[in-house]
Amino acid sequence: MTWHVLGAGSLGSLWAARLARAGLPVRLILRNRERLAEYQAAGGLTLIEDGAPSHYAIPAELPQADAPIHRLLLACKAYDAQAAATELAPRLAEGAELLLLQNGLGSQDGVAQRLPGQRCLFLSSTEGAFRQPGFEVVFAGHGHTWLGDPLDPTPPAWLDELQRAGIPHQWTPDILARLWRKLALNCAINPLTVLHDCRNGGLREHPAEVATLCAELGELLQRCGQPAAADNLHEEVQRVIAATALNYSSMHQDVAQRRRTEIAYLLGYACAAAQRHDLHLPHLQHLQQRLLSHLAARGLPLD
Repeated sequence: MTWHVLGAGSLGSLWAARLARAGLPVRLILRNRERLAEYQAAGGLTLIEDGAPSHYAIPAELPQADAPIHRLLLACKAYDAQAAATELAPRLAEGAELLLLQNGLGSQDGVAQRLPGQRCLFLSSTEGAFRQPGFEVVFAGHGHTWLGDPLDPTPPAWLDELQRAGIPHQWTPDILARLWRKLALNCAINPLTVLHDCRNGGLREHPAEVATLCAELGELLQRCGQPAAADNLHEEVQRVIAATALNYSSMHQDVAQRRRTEIAYLLGYACAAAQRHDLHLPHLQHLQQRLLSHLAARGLPLD
């Protein structure tokens, strides 16, 4: 069965290249004719792994193409996910499966609500990649991907295809715990790297601020029924900061390149959840206001 991949960004391209390398049928869905022409001029995707480039002439098409979609990896930004799913809805075959690979929380439920007849799998990944011009993607950090379905614990039959493609993965019946954990990690790291204009490792100079945020985020996870996601959160945040010390967070990169951030699905989602549970988290809420002011001062979207 063909893998359709919408979102030729870093992780979408990384998945597409590895699936193609394994001999599996893959098609990219690009957002407009200009982007499709650029891709065709490049002749496909180039994956750079350990400094060595490999080229894959993966077919590409527009969202309006006619072929039905049975399996779709939706690897776009969280704020684009619902609109992308809606645009592709007429092409989804009966019983189609969607793999939702977005940062934060909120967008996954939005897609699932718009496509009630399809199976939506939620993904959480620790793999690292970044794009270069000309449809090149650099595999920057080996990691792991967790997959799950909050409504059905039965794993799909095609997980062996991910094994063939060399995509480290694990099916989990509690994918929400993974997503909440990653949300907390991102909320503890990404906004501070923007406000302090530093690499992840620069946060070691702000230990009290990080520790206070972790304490409040742990309280939020407990209140939201995610005690496993709260366990040793501060220790893991410190570990991630050390392991990725030389990296700029994705939110820092977005702000530096004057792109829209995913604040609404990270810090915004966390603060809204606290409000729903009538939970007062002053440092987390103040962090949100500081970040919103920072974005506003630079003319960037606040949602």
